[in-house]
Amino acid sequence: LAPSFALAHPHFSKTVTAKLPSGAEATITYGTTPANLGRAESAEVGAFVSPRGPKLMLSAAASSGGTEIPAGEYTIGVIKNSADDWTMALYTGGLARGETPDEAKIIKLDSMYSSDSGTAEHMLIDITPGHGKFEGKAVLTLHFGNMLLAGAIS
Repeated sequence: LAPSFALAHPHFSKTVTAKLPSGAEATITYGTTPANLGRAESAEVGAFVSPRGPKLMLSAAASSGGTEIPAGEYTIGVIKNSADDWTMALYTGGLARGETPDEAKIIKLDSMYSSDSGTAEHMLIDITPGHGKFEGKAVLTLHFGNMLLAGAIS
């Protein structure tokens, strides 16, 4: 019998940088992770969830739907509103794995959620031009399995 080799499933460290309409520079850093929808399904309603703790660094203040977002570092996450509704959110500073988030440090973004925008086998995070109600704004997107969240950030 010939020896067999198991190839490790690769994960990548990614960095995305964009200049927002406000002039602020936004930099996302994250590690790819398989889209495990079972984890999303088992999350409690109201829970802030942050797969692998992706970060957003803002060089200057920005806003989302009238909410001020000061310059600084944030953990990117989502809040489960119900089984089929989520909100994009930022957690001020870092959040250690397993740490319970301080509700006072969570900033909810003006968000849109879709479960019919295709499938991302691995988590994808980006900053893209908005459309629809986000036309003319920069949008922070998180695509995880069939879940696509978009949060305005300008």
